[in-house]
Amino acid sequence: MEFLHILILALVQALTEFLPVSSSGHLVLASLFLGWDYQGLAFDLALHFGTLLAVLVYFRSDFLALLLEVLRWRPGHVLNPMQRLALGLALSTVPAAIVGLAMGEAGANLLRHPLTIGFCLVLFGILLGLADRNARGNGVRQVAADADFVEGANAVFAHMSLRQAFLIGCAQALALIPGTSRSGVTMTAGLFLGLTRAAAARYSFLMSAPVMVLATAHGVMELVLSEERVVWGDFALGALISAIAGVVVIHGFLKIIRRIGVMPFVIYRVALGLGVLVWYFLAR
Repeated sequence: MEFLHILILALVQALTEFLPVSSSGHLVLASLFLGWDYQGLAFDLALHFGTLLAVLVYFRSDFLALLLEVLRWRPGHVLNPMQRLALGLALSTVPAAIVGLAMGEAGANLLRHPLTIGFCLVLFGILLGLADRNARGNGVRQVAADADFVEGANAVFAHMSLRQAFLIGCAQALALIPGTSRSGVTMTAGLFLGLTRAAAARYSFLMSAPVMVLATAHGVMELVLSEERVVWGDFALGALISAIAGVVVIHGFLKIIRRIGVMPFVIYRVALGLGVLVWYFLAR
């Protein structure tokens, strides 16, 4: 692959994986409009591996604390907030894992259609905007969380129920449809379920790691079975660019969420989705 090809796809992956705008939808549209063929399973795996590294690096202290608390738990003891958060994250992963296995690659390919992407960009963009408006109306809790972003989010996690975690996990399963956005739909569900922006954004990032681990493991298995030749230079470069860009995007997005919410992304999603739909019907 050419360097420019690798660079563009890696940056698109990093930007759209963590911003609530749909990474799968943007990768399909980028290849469609630029006239590129599918980059192959190996490079696709490299991009996802890079964004997984970005999450693990940025939230390394959170994941280490969660691991230590899980190891400290003993049967018969009441779960503390961090242990409840770990259980909630595990529970949130189950729906997406089940739906992903049931859908398979054939089902996923059927959904990679411009009409599906455009419709989902608009629909789930509007829902995200409504959820953000609902969070702004929850003034007292929002101000309390914004006073200290991390501590505010952790304070909400302490009172988060396993039912809420499971429902957010069900929403995450919808992200298998291109144009939906994993981060967008999980934040939407979290905001509608009463989480603050801080908690919804942070939980969305934390719950992305288990799903990315499963997706990466599945990709490795498929790659081994396919016997596709791996160009390790392209793999390493794609993973490195998406990892570095991913860390920058996570940091920037959390700052934007804290200050102005998600409305800029809602406007972008709706505009892009309508543009894709108009293009699709005019091109027929």
